[in-house]
Amino acid sequence: MGGMAVRTPDPNPGWLSEEDLYEARRRLPIVYVEAIPVRLDALGYVTEIGMLYTADDDGQFFRTVVSGRVMYRETIRAALLRHIEKDLGSLALPQLPPSPAPFTVAEYFPYPSETGLVDDRQHAVSLAYVVPVSGECSARQDALELSWLTPEQALSAEVQAEFLGGREQLIRQALAHVGYIG
Repeated sequence: MGGMAVRTPDPNPGWLSEEDLYEARRRLPIVYVEAIPVRLDALGYVTEIGMLYTADDDGQFFRTVVSGRVMYRETIRAALLRHIEKDLGSLALPQLPPSPAPFTVAEYFPYPSETGLVDDRQHAVSLAYVVPVSGECSARQDALELSWLTPEQALSAEVQAEFLGGREQLIRQALAHVGYIG
């Protein structure tokens, strides 16, 4: 076999090394999913919206939603479930629709643009979903807490100002999508 190393197949072939991800982000739009978790009443109306509260490396606190990359060879449905479980816990019990169509396609750029959405790291295209959850949810990963707010609270100027990169737009769009006019 003279010098050929036997390689074990990568168990996560959809992952990129930090260096490869950095290079990809400089050259390609990256596909993401974002989920706005909601609680529903008996008639299916949104009563609460789940928002994550977190901090960046500089100690600045902000609100955000469930989000993450779609891996190579991963379905959108699988990516949504993976990120909901990662951010809200394995007991969240998300209810994905039979046909997962996003309520919007959000386009993030590494600089201010006409979309109003900014991600300093990259150009990202994100499929955004409203996802009812019926189980126990708790903030996981790097989030400090998960807050359940009424639609009125979520649309308040104080809460809207706590989002970075224009993500408050997603909350307004999600509520409009489910028929909430505030």
